[in-house]
Amino acid sequence: MTDGLSTDFLGGKQPEHERLRKGSLGLLDISAATMANIGPAMSFYFGFGFLAYTAGLASPLTIIAAIVAIAFLGNTLSEFTKVLPSTGGFISFVGKTFGGRTAVTTALMTGAGYIAAMASVIAISGGFFQYLLQYYNVGGLKSVPWILWTLVFLAFGALMMIRGISISTKVAGLFFAFEIVIMLVVAVAALIKFHGYITFRPFEPKNITNGFKGLAAGFPLAVYLFIGWENSAALAEETNDPRRNVPKAVFTSIAIMGFSYVLFAFATIVGFKNNVGKLSSATVPFLSVAHGVIGWGAFFAFLAGLTSTVGALIAGTNSQARLIFNAGREGLLPKFIGEVHPTRRTPVKALLTYLSVSLAIIGVWGLLHILGGSANSASMSATNFFFESSTFGTILVLVVYALSNLALPFYYRKHHPDRFNAFRHGVLPIVGLVFIAVPLYYLAKPGQPTPYDWFPWAALAFIVVAAFYATILVSRDPAIGDRVGSIVADE
Repeated sequence: MTDGLSTDFLGGKQPEHERLRKGSLGLLDISAATMANIGPAMSFYFGFGFLAYTAGLASPLTIIAAIVAIAFLGNTLSEFTKVLPSTGGFISFVGKTFGGRTAVTTALMTGAGYIAAMASVIAISGGFFQYLLQYYNVGGLKSVPWILWTLVFLAFGALMMIRGISISTKVAGLFFAFEIVIMLVVAVAALIKFHGYITFRPFEPKNITNGFKGLAAGFPLAVYLFIGWENSAALAEETNDPRRNVPKAVFTSIAIMGFSYVLFAFATIVGFKNNVGKLSSATVPFLSVAHGVIGWGAFFAFLAGLTSTVGALIAGTNSQARLIFNAGREGLLPKFIGEVHPTRRTPVKALLTYLSVSLAIIGVWGLLHILGGSANSASMSATNFFFESSTFGTILVLVVYALSNLALPFYYRKHHPDRFNAFRHGVLPIVGLVFIAVPLYYLAKPGQPTPYDWFPWAALAFIVVAAFYATILVSRDPAIGDRVGSIVADE
């Protein structure tokens, strides 16, 4: 780097203000941010009841299957990052492999998928706080609409993120530390109090309801529990030694979250005395267990759910907005998204665009329910939106995951043939692709209730439009393919 300018691989000059602040984060920072993005309390509170309903007593095996699937994806992300650490993450990896049109299409899919998923997190932050107030019957506050609380938490999160990556990451990390400690306390207390119901039956395949069908039906949600595992890749430019630390953060986060989820699932089943019927019918099974084992202290379990949603909002937006920021910086998306604040060195415009679109999705969703005549308390709840928006977002994100697995062997053969390893770069990503095909099938198969039956078609329509847009854009600017992945994080 010379005279405030950086040189890309084409020999062109890039203004210094287009680069994020290097070396702001260490391994602990990005690992904590990744796990905060996953949001174990938020994800587990709202997801495990359905997993128990689909897979029955052996529902922890669904989570174990998801751990294996995510581990294969972790290999793909790690192998890409070792040779091409990029804030663009999957967008850069896929685009660098298959060219400009695929890069633009992937950028649009990635942005739309993550924004839809983040909209669900933004909504549930206010919705969960409303649930807490109503549960504890807090005077007039319990009647305040959840969307107003959502705006409060959104404003707090935006302020932290705009101030800088270091402080916002630390806030998200502290929130994560609080939630994971509380959940561990509840889980251990449940196992101690109900130790007479401890058995290995939850880990025996014969106890899966409806066999493989039951396991697979809950598999998409089990995978969703881990969404955010890839957080650290988008923070590569601000991480010291990203080629080593990002892969470490990926696998550390997957391992810790995988172990924690299995423990929480097992403790919840034991806490319900192995009665899966009662477990799956509870509003939030883990909170029911918390009340049963620590009494008044269960309030902290409620707070853990709240800090989880806000931590996931901050950590998720931080990383995912950087994906579209990099796409704007490289010309795949509108260039204003790729601008950096001159002093804070944060992608302020990308952050605000990301959050504004997420909020707009919530507004459009509510308006459609009103116009459709289905605006009742159940359909307009934050929980209902959480499941609907996260499902649609997950479909697009899974497609991006699949493309990344497909790209890995081609990328190494094309750009690093001397480093190609048939097992790591050939076998593992193909197996990972097979694992991703399972949740995609169950999310797209016919016969699902409305509006879930619309989502696969909406996702397909979006991909077609994105591909059409990409074709037009690349025809006008053929150099896009050369710019994809041109800004390497540690160069």
